Amino acid sequence: MLIQKELEITIDGKGLYNITEIINQAIAKHRIAKGLCTLFIKHTSASLIIQENADPNVLKDIIDFFDRVVPESENYAHKEEGPDDMPAHIKSALTNTSINIPIKEKKLDLGTWQGVFIFEHRYKNNDPGIRRIISMTIVA
Repeated sequence: MLIQKELEITIDGKGLYNITEIINQAIAKHRIAKGLCTLFIKHTSASLIIQENADPNVLKDIIDFFDRVVPESENYAHKEEGPDDMPAHIKSALTNTSINIPIKEKKLDLGTWQGVFIFEHRYKNNDPGIRRIISMTIVA
């Protein structure tokens, strides 16, 4: 059996947003005991990552690292949407737009310190603070 749902996640600018509980709530709502969850973000300036969910300094260091590797600059050819847009596209290309996570005992089967995050790469985006994720679950 395949379950597909589009989730709308409210974001407030650049940062890492832990969406693990939102995904786990959707799994519980559909009473999925085990299977495989595929998440796909429908945006080109945000991405999905699995990362540590305990120490907020890890998340800060990740953001700082990507800002050093892909700085905002006026030197990009694509600059119509502001100085943070092209770096956001590059950061998205360096990370993931889709991830797969096993489901076990009615929740994501993540490691002890792992969480699923939206990695929003822009300060301001054209959307009204909404990111859309398609969730597809194959039920075992």
